[in-house]
Amino acid sequence: MKIIHISAECYPVAKVGGLADVVGALPIYQQKAGIISQVIMPLYNNRFQEENTFQTIYSSQLALGEATINFDIMVLQKNTLGFDIFFVDIPELLYKEYVYSPDDTERFLAFQIAVLDWMLTMKQPPDIVHCHDHHTALVPFMLQESYKYKALHGIPTILTIHNAQYQGWFSYDKLALIPNFDLKNIGLLDWNHIINPLAAGIKCAWRVTTVSPSYLEELKIKANGLESLLRHESAKCIGILNGIDTNVWNPETDTFIRKNYIQRTIVSGKKANKKWLCKEFNIDVEQPLLVFIGRLVEEKGAHLFSEIFDSALRNLHISILLLGSGNKPIEHNLEKLKEEYKGTYNAHIGYDEKLAHLMYAGADFLLMPSLVEPCGLNQLYALRYGTIPVVSNVGGLKDTVVDISNNGFGIVHRQTTVKEVYGAIGRASELYKDQKEFRAIRKSIMQLDHSWDASAKEYITLYHTLIS
Repeated sequence: MKIIHISAECYPVAKVGGLADVVGALPIYQQKAGIISQVIMPLYNNRFQEENTFQTIYSSQLALGEATINFDIMVLQKNTLGFDIFFVDIPELLYKEYVYSPDDTERFLAFQIAVLDWMLTMKQPPDIVHCHDHHTALVPFMLQESYKYKALHGIPTILTIHNAQYQGWFSYDKLALIPNFDLKNIGLLDWNHIINPLAAGIKCAWRVTTVSPSYLEELKIKANGLESLLRHESAKCIGILNGIDTNVWNPETDTFIRKNYIQRTIVSGKKANKKWLCKEFNIDVEQPLLVFIGRLVEEKGAHLFSEIFDSALRNLHISILLLGSGNKPIEHNLEKLKEEYKGTYNAHIGYDEKLAHLMYAGADFLLMPSLVEPCGLNQLYALRYGTIPVVSNVGGLKDTVVDISNNGFGIVHRQTTVKEVYGAIGRASELYKDQKEFRAIRKSIMQLDHSWDASAKEYITLYHTLIS
């Protein structure tokens, strides 16, 4: 069986969020399970491109409306990723220093068309086409409806929704960019009188998956306008919880952290990493260290951070370290707190993969007060490193973190409000004072298995169902 994943991101090639981690790990575990799992993505002008060499295996032209655009399909000359990865090179559209921009319609339409044009030339097309998020969600529509791809109509398609907040909307004046199809079926593209790629993918894909079971149920109630569609299509929808790559996220072998450790040596290992972090960021090492790693946007609860942090740092014996970027006013407010809370608070605005690993290794608690969290990988990384998650009760957080009051191992708050998040941080502070209980929980969570093995098998079972 041959699967091809179509995605805008893939770690370590290009990463904006959790989508990259999923697409960079799932194929590895599918390969281990005995199937051919490949990835195709755009070629960006980034560090990965600069540090690697590529070989062109196919060159052609595609039609994007009235425009004719040259494109190449490329492969890595030395591939150490653990799966085959292909790149679509369209210099004037895709070869940028960024992954996303405000208007990506032409960029990702050209990418999807190039992928399908190339598939038409394959001696052995894939058995399954697995699309990820709205950037690739027109592929199921084009495979089903576009005359050009009639030879590929029988290939089953899967659309995985990583985040339904972003749907790729564009107006009907760009309809001609899509390869010709029977206009009687134009309703498959439409949602609320606009072309909606994610909606089209949900309608046309053979199966739709979400990255956790709870997120699927939440989308039927709140999906940025797609609630009724997801309820209508619920028979073909399934929630499959993401896993993590336990080779990349492994405190025993992680080359990014200051001292490696296993469950037996967790006390000394985490102490060494915390000591380095606190010295580097001028933070009191004696207090419980809570960290946040992620995008500074409202869906992560970040619009409340300055108020929450101000109250917590003023009234509780804790320290906070933040790594992230996003909304500029939020960044500004979080930077301002540095001066007032020297010694107990610091923030690194931006993203640094090495620092992220160090923070998982050195922190006592991870903050994830998300309003929306389709699956969440950060809490799974934290558990792997013996860092106790403090999370909201949504999406994948609900599926993976059990509160200590229910014989669990995390701290869960029901709503993302200043009062509730502050209360959760207070509970973390109290838990830290009980070092016997704190250390017992910390050791126990390192044993939890959130690897991709089980999830990869679920996807493979789904693939077999579609092929048979």
